[in-house]
Amino acid sequence: MAAGPTDSPDDPFLRPQWADPEAVPAGRVRALMSTRQGGAGQPPFDTCNLAADPLDPAVAENRRRFAQALGATPRWLNQVHGATVLRLGASPTTGPREADASISTVAGVGCTVFAADCLPVLFCVDGALGVGAAHAGWRGLAGGVLEATVQALCLAAGQAPRAVQAWLGPCIGPNAFEVGADVLQAFGRAPDPCDDAHFRWRPRPDGSARWHADLPGLARHRLQQAGVSRISGGQWCTVSEPSRFFSFRRDRGSPGSATGRMAAAIALLDA
Repeated sequence: MAAGPTDSPDDPFLRPQWADPEAVPAGRVRALMSTRQGGAGQPPFDTCNLAADPLDPAVAENRRRFAQALGATPRWLNQVHGATVLRLGASPTTGPREADASISTVAGVGCTVFAADCLPVLFCVDGALGVGAAHAGWRGLAGGVLEATVQALCLAAGQAPRAVQAWLGPCIGPNAFEVGADVLQAFGRAPDPCDDAHFRWRPRPDGSARWHADLPGLARHRLQQAGVSRISGGQWCTVSEPSRFFSFRRDRGSPGSATGRMAAAIALLDA
């Protein structure tokens, strides 16, 4: 997909282009995803690391800038690669917030997820009736985090899945995401030495069984099965653009295996 107003090299944020933008009232919804750019950090967290890493004192400033760009209060989650979805209200949740997705029907609340190879997915209900965000690594995706988010969002907004659209952010791409038989089995696939729609057989030189997995493709399939047909985004690979995106898999061989985290968020705004 060609770069456009939502994917400008001069903007430190990606701004989702919805499949059906007319269903998202202007000025009622704001969504964005951070990149490595526009922050205050130093290597290896340069520049816009948003994770609460004690080695990076610039996180607080980066979060301030992120919140300012969002125009709402981001609600940070303790992500555990599961399928738990939190419904966020006007008051901050007390205690640990272990979840990999959140939804809200309240203005000023930013549903927010971290990512650095896993797939961030943002959701919006037509007419700005509700929003949501999900962190979909392969474990969460296989465990149903996207389906759970759609279900929770539809319940909160009183709408059917056909009223929901989704945007897929940057993640590890299908040419870089090497997986083993356990991942295929998690998705109900037999680990056969052949290709299918979402897994390509790519054994290592020593003959070890490996496949390349299409994480955005798997997400689109799961969303479509859940009744969400309007899906956009998903064309960026975090591994292949080191100047733009953090990537855990790419950077884990660096000194200290240190890498930052990006964030994707969506919020309803006051009318």
